[in-house]
Amino acid sequence: MTDPIVPDANRLALCAREIAEAGRDLGGRGWTPATSSNFSRRYDEFHAAVTVSGRDKGNLGIDDVMLVDLAGNAVATDARPSAETLLHVQIYRRDPTVGAVLHTHSHNQTVASRLYAAQGLIRFSGFELQKAITGYTTHESELDLPVFPNTQHMPELVDRIDAWLDAGKPLHGYLIDGHGIYTWGRTMTEARRHLEAFEFLLAVELDLRRLRA
Repeated sequence: MTDPIVPDANRLALCAREIAEAGRDLGGRGWTPATSSNFSRRYDEFHAAVTVSGRDKGNLGIDDVMLVDLAGNAVATDARPSAETLLHVQIYRRDPTVGAVLHTHSHNQTVASRLYAAQGLIRFSGFELQKAITGYTTHESELDLPVFPNTQHMPELVDRIDAWLDAGKPLHGYLIDGHGIYTWGRTMTEARRHLEAFEFLLAVELDLRRLRA
């Protein structure tokens, strides 16, 4: 890890604008109720821009985004990052190609997380929209979305996600029980596409479950 840096104001502002644009869109869809959710954008090899704790994610400005290192420590600011920043920087550390991480709390995401918590994952198969997830080129595939237990102790959750990845299992996103979803992409555009695809797949899965009841 490098020594703390003096952020480049223009570079940080560019990250903040991308994050704010995503926040307006996702907030408008009702996926970021109250002050929930958190978003981030890779700043450089060793840092990420992340939303400040407690801010309205549908109405973000430049001052609502701060810089952290990849251990989750604030850089050159007294602002407090989101409590779940450790989950963002974990993904940046694990995959240097990731450029953005999004976490939302939609109704569908939260309901599905409770319904499938005991199973530990939701497996999608046969849906055309699986192809919206990078690396999937056919509906004739299986796409797993794990559901991890919720905890206020973020290092415990980080360890569970590390264990999944260390086992060699593909991970494109995950749910937290009673909480919401995390997903990511090489760019903010890709991360938003993945989020929208997972939201659609979860909505369909919940509808099918109701129809089968």
